[in-house]
Amino acid sequence: MDILIIALLIALVAVVVAGGLVVGSRKKKQLPPPAPPSTPTITAPPAEPQVGEDAATTAEEPRRTIEEVVLPEAEAAAPAAPEAPVVPAQAAPAPEIEVPEPTAGRLVRLRARLARSQNSLGKGLLTLLSREHLDEDTWEEIEETLLVADVGVVPTQELVDRLRERVRVLGTRTPADLRALLREELLTLVGTDLDRAVKTESGTATPGVVMVVGVNGTGKTTTTGKLARVLVADGRSVVLGAADTFRAAAADQLQTWGERVGARTVRGPEGGDPASIAFDAVKEGIAESADVVLIDTAGRLHTKTGLMDELGKVKRVVEKHGPLDEVLLVLDATTGQNGLTQARVFAEVVDITGIVLTKLDGTAKGGIVVAVQRELGVPVKLIGLGEGPDDLAPFEPEAFVDALIGD
Repeated sequence: MDILIIALLIALVAVVVAGGLVVGSRKKKQLPPPAPPSTPTITAPPAEPQVGEDAATTAEEPRRTIEEVVLPEAEAAAPAAPEAPVVPAQAAPAPEIEVPEPTAGRLVRLRARLARSQNSLGKGLLTLLSREHLDEDTWEEIEETLLVADVGVVPTQELVDRLRERVRVLGTRTPADLRALLREELLTLVGTDLDRAVKTESGTATPGVVMVVGVNGTGKTTTTGKLARVLVADGRSVVLGAADTFRAAAADQLQTWGERVGARTVRGPEGGDPASIAFDAVKEGIAESADVVLIDTAGRLHTKTGLMDELGKVKRVVEKHGPLDEVLLVLDATTGQNGLTQARVFAEVVDITGIVLTKLDGTAKGGIVVAVQRELGVPVKLIGLGEGPDDLAPFEPEAFVDALIGD
């Protein structure tokens, strides 16, 4: 028992000694004193750029030696550099006035060009009529040739009936006889007794007034410019009225044609009132004592009612100065029967007095001359045979038929 008590005492003493050692070591280990509070660093905003004397750094200027310094006396003695001559501004050169080709016999001079594109009609008919036996099949081929050439159903039937009768009476046929026969019948079909002169004289003190109508794309504005050349070539003075304000650049195009022959062009803003421009053109023609006023108008078949109103208004406004002497309808000869549809529409709008067929030297068929005259009851007065400025010619039936059938 004593031994157990002694052991417990020894253990108690050991625990007390160990606790004292731990407390002593903690007293020896002192924590570092707390650091004083630091002042926050304030970053200054970047300085604004300085110029002149306020700049922070002055760039070092290059230094020159005494030998490089030019003294005032030496500067005065040095010869002055010659000044460049002042060239006066030159005005834009005036457009050169062209002298159009005379119109007399113009279609005859262009006959070879017309014949090259129209041989399918005349030469085809001569070939068929030259057969030894003209049976029913041959006459049907003749009729088909005429229809393909856009002659029209009624005129074709009339021509075939007359040819049948003439060939039956003629009997034996030589090539010369056939050519003379065909020429005579084609002239009858085209018409030689129609008045094909373009009326450009009013009979009063005012200029003759010609209004040009047609669908855009048929060469209407170009035809107006070429007609101005035809009139100038015949010694007439011309004023142009650019009343086609619907198509962009139509006025510029017409003015260019006028400048080439010295004709004045009256124009207005794009989209402006065409009747007002037409009125001003006639007024300008009267003031300048011009012989003829040509008025180019817009053509918009997709708005038929608006077109009728517009053309009717132009006609009424122009007639305040005097009568309208000529209304020319421009048709594209290559459109064939579509051209006849256009002709009907415009005939409802204004009183057409003459027809201009353009592009007759292309793929056009010569029979369109006959068909459109029958449709409207007015003559073809002018034909266009190419892109040249003088390729618009007065229509001459004899020269035209001769070109159709060849020599």
